[in-house]
Amino acid sequence: MTAEVPQDGVVTLQTNMTSSSSSSSSSSISERLERFFTVKTACDVDATMAHFAPDLVAYIDATLGWAFDSHAAVRAGFEQYMPQWGPPARSYATKILAGEQSALVHMVDTPELFGGELRILAAVDFIDGEIVRWVDYWDASAFDAGLYGRFRVPADGFPSDLGDHKVTVTAAKELSEVAAALQRAFADADASAAGALLHPDVAFVDMALRTQVVGRIETTRYLDRVLGRIPWGQDSTLRHVVGGRDGGGFEWTAATGAESGTGNLPGITAIELDADGLVTAVTSVYDSRQIAPAAKSSLLQASLPS
Repeated sequence: MTAEVPQDGVVTLQTNMTSSSSSSSSSSISERLERFFTVKTACDVDATMAHFAPDLVAYIDATLGWAFDSHAAVRAGFEQYMPQWGPPARSYATKILAGEQSALVHMVDTPELFGGELRILAAVDFIDGEIVRWVDYWDASAFDAGLYGRFRVPADGFPSDLGDHKVTVTAAKELSEVAAALQRAFADADASAAGALLHPDVAFVDMALRTQVVGRIETTRYLDRVLGRIPWGQDSTLRHVVGGRDGGGFEWTAATGAESGTGNLPGITAIELDADGLVTAVTSVYDSRQIAPAAKSSLLQASLPS
């Protein structure tokens, strides 16, 4: 983090957070994350850093390219920024999809932290209850253009290593299998194969495009229209999976030379499962500012039924 925080802010933790966990271990992870957001919002550097493992692998903002590869580096970042926060700013979770040692977190940083509301999907890995890897993904299309230009790491210095190869996948087996199958269907641009994994009443959301499709039939038709050119679609590659039996997410990288102009763009897709292993919710996010305007317009048009 090298840019200056443009505004002041931070304080109380909101309470409408929901969680998905199927064991005492996953409940413990959810509780640890709730405590993390409480002390982060309170601007308590020591209490915040107590949640991170001494041998931290990575703490990364995959949209701005901010990357910290050690406990000391993360601490230095919080020491730089937290003193500039104050009421009414907050950092909080709205949903936690937790496993025994990893989680997918739906979270919000209010504008007082970094100059704009950030609605984030975060992949978090734990070892012995301590965070060893944390990666944030969010869409910057509504973020102030001037701040984006100041904050984002230049393309030639943008990190391609997100620490995923340094951390063992600990997501629940059931989730990992569905995540791998769904991502494979996306990468193969096989809408039918993806549709077979979905619940009849699935809610399918692309946060970056502000697109929502409800129901397996309409979602399958939508996928047939976009998989050949959406960042999380054809020839994308799976990076890492986090979460528990009932839900989590998978990180991915868009194909080099993708039609949408998103080569090597990183992103994440959250999924939730029912008792039969069918996907009831899919939510993807990535930085759509990196998509060529004409391609983005075409993808938005494709969200409309033909």
